[in-house]
Amino acid sequence: MKQELYEKLAAYIIENQDKFYRLAFSYVKNQEDALDAVQNSVCKALEHYESLRNENAIKTWFYRIVINESIALLNAKKRLVLADDDQHWEIPYEEAGFQIHDDLYDEINQLEKDVQNIIKLRFYEELSLNEIARVLKMNLNTVKAKLYRGLKTLKVKIGEEEAI
Repeated sequence: MKQELYEKLAAYIIENQDKFYRLAFSYVKNQEDALDAVQNSVCKALEHYESLRNENAIKTWFYRIVINESIALLNAKKRLVLADDDQHWEIPYEEAGFQIHDDLYDEINQLEKDVQNIIKLRFYEELSLNEIARVLKMNLNTVKAKLYRGLKTLKVKIGEEEAI
């Protein structure tokens, strides 16, 4: 049973690796950091797969791990202090296929963090509202309210820009 769950988890991760990278990239905005977040997520998931009680929850369980790892990586980078301004830093490589640079995405990133997460998971990752509620550990009605409030805010902002 446990070996079957491990194999199912591994197959799911391999099958959806691009989605996980895209999700991590949407948080950390950097290729290397996104790859690190996904790699850490895979390691944690494979190490702790036995704690998964419901094998039908692999999707939401793993999305939650990716989000937590991405946020942890961002928090760790905030604490990082650069040693010397005279050092020459490499310009990070940005992968064009995964960059999302449009006005709508920029507007989404200006919303509250919870609302951003909900909109990204709903429309970019195509998760259902129930799955989003499980991933973010929120009440379903809270997810719905934040989603619709965020969409209304986006509609107003985009309407204002088009009027200009």
